[in-house]
Amino acid sequence: MSSDTALAELRLTTRAEHDRIENILRLTEPMPLERYAAIVSGFDAFLRVWEPRIHAALPARLQGWFRPRRRGGFASADVEWLLDVAGIEPTPFSTGMTAALPLYDLAQVLGSLYVIEGSTLGGRVIAPQLKRTLGLDQGRGASYFHGFGGETGVMWSNFRVLASLEIGESPKNTVRACQSAKRTFAALIDLFAPLAPVQAPAPAESAAPVRIAPALMVAWGEDDEDPDATRPAPLGDDHIDLPVDDAPADGDTIVELPLDEPGDDTIRMPL
Repeated sequence: MSSDTALAELRLTTRAEHDRIENILRLTEPMPLERYAAIVSGFDAFLRVWEPRIHAALPARLQGWFRPRRRGGFASADVEWLLDVAGIEPTPFSTGMTAALPLYDLAQVLGSLYVIEGSTLGGRVIAPQLKRTLGLDQGRGASYFHGFGGETGVMWSNFRVLASLEIGESPKNTVRACQSAKRTFAALIDLFAPLAPVQAPAPAESAAPVRIAPALMVAWGEDDEDPDATRPAPLGDDHIDLPVDDAPADGDTIVELPLDEPGDDTIRMPL
């Protein structure tokens, strides 16, 4: 397993959550100032809880690395500017899931960091749009999405190197990082749920959600923390067992199947 496996798995296993939060926030679409203010209030609420927890969970040797990467102050400054200049009160948000995120080891911390560090890249597209459509800029309500400006790409590359080195080639660490990233996305999705667009109910689908690669789960072994984690099901050598009710229920479609035994004719079975 190469050192790039962790980053590749983080990207693949959080794709659905990433798409979901993008669909909720719709940051690349034009929006009224009030909606933008609510989004910034949400990030401010999240980071007020998340950043101190990440800092405390990191080993002492990495706390200095993390301090200049904190963006909570940018979000707080934007909320204050929007209140003072535009008169928009901060929107309250629930951060219960954020406060409960498991951050017990470095792999979990790096998985959670992956979500927020990666979000800085979107600011390079969002910040110019906010300036064009709402007249906001760094120091004028859009400091959070301006982020680190021209240093954003370098800081993201630095994080990728650090994560690859610290997670290493351990399947266990990779799985724990992926689980933590998914939980962090889930906390953001829960927090911003009030801003989600109203949609018609979708038809029920039986497709299974994207999960962590089975090969990683096998390499790690039993996952005591997440018993529902993906694990390849054992397969028989030459058959697949299909459950069948002994008697058809009302409304079942009945088919007649030929039997091989002498003297037998057919057997009626529900589909």
